[in-house]
Amino acid sequence: MSLKVKGFRERLRDGDMIVMAEGYLFFFERRGYLQAASWFPVVILEHPDLVKAAYREFVHAGSDVVEAFTYYAHREKLGLIGMADKLEVINRQALKLGREVADDTGTLLAGNICNTNIYHPDHPERFAEIKEMFKEQIVLALEYNVDFIVGETFMYYGEAKIALEAIQEYGKGVPSVINLASYSVVTKDGHAITSDKVLLTDACKMLEDAGADVVGLNCARGPATIMPLMKEIRKVCKGPLAALPVPFRTDEKEPTFLVLTDPENGKRLFPINLEVKACSHENIAEFGKQCKEGGIQLIGLCCGNRPSWTRTLAESIGRTPEGSRFTLDWSKNVTFGTDDRVKSDVASDNMKYYYNINKDVSELEE
Repeated sequence: MSLKVKGFRERLRDGDMIVMAEGYLFFFERRGYLQAASWFPVVILEHPDLVKAAYREFVHAGSDVVEAFTYYAHREKLGLIGMADKLEVINRQALKLGREVADDTGTLLAGNICNTNIYHPDHPERFAEIKEMFKEQIVLALEYNVDFIVGETFMYYGEAKIALEAIQEYGKGVPSVINLASYSVVTKDGHAITSDKVLLTDACKMLEDAGADVVGLNCARGPATIMPLMKEIRKVCKGPLAALPVPFRTDEKEPTFLVLTDPENGKRLFPINLEVKACSHENIAEFGKQCKEGGIQLIGLCCGNRPSWTRTLAESIGRTPEGSRFTLDWSKNVTFGTDDRVKSDVASDNMKYYYNINKDVSELEE
């Protein structure tokens, strides 16, 4: 059934926070349906039932948005595996499933365009081709009545600008979210820059001034290293902002998840061993609280996201999604439970034998 849903611009105008789950590439790679590093989204064709179930899982966890899984479903990426002719069917499949879940759950539906992997400022002859790639996906998204379109993971300001122009030219007034990805660990006078050497703050301000409904950052950095950048962006951008970090413990020494290393052997963790430095639920909750305090309206998690983290994020801003029914509750735990029905003798033994590290049993029986 189709439900009356508060619109995207209306929510932004009213100061509402919006939770948007994304990160489907890693989600399906971790489940064994998508290849790491190449990241071809063939799961959309091969297992549409799983894609639809993933949409539902993230809504259940607290996402206000079903973001159609059309990331990397563009001509360049699909062309690498000889599937450019499947572009329309893949995009339609992802959008159709998203529309069905959004209608069933009363959530928003977002279209998605992303980095094309062919943009370079020294090759302006490619710009028209890039805009045409964006157009293909935007036109298809409109057929499924998307509530807004996300353009994301742009390392170059120039490519983000083309994406915004494409949404404005072909989107028939649909709202736009433009997110840069701060992968560059090279700075300019100590400040973050895009890959075309534009200050990140300037890039966001120019995109906002050019008419983007929301600007911000996604991917690349974890909460600890994305939030300082968001605070700088807030100083120059007065409109709605977006922050969708990766759920990993990046820091000043290793600011992006591309450069995270294993503390045991120093090897790079990206892309399949990142769990070694995964965020805790407390890290995710703190990120949500900081966004709320900083007036960042569109929040979520990118590559590496999972429903339980989205639930924690939603709860951190005061929400109680359907999935909160299964939030951690120690009261009936066999060891730490406070419920009268928990057997105290069993709990006592558990505490004695499970938590007294390096103790001899004789010491426990004194």
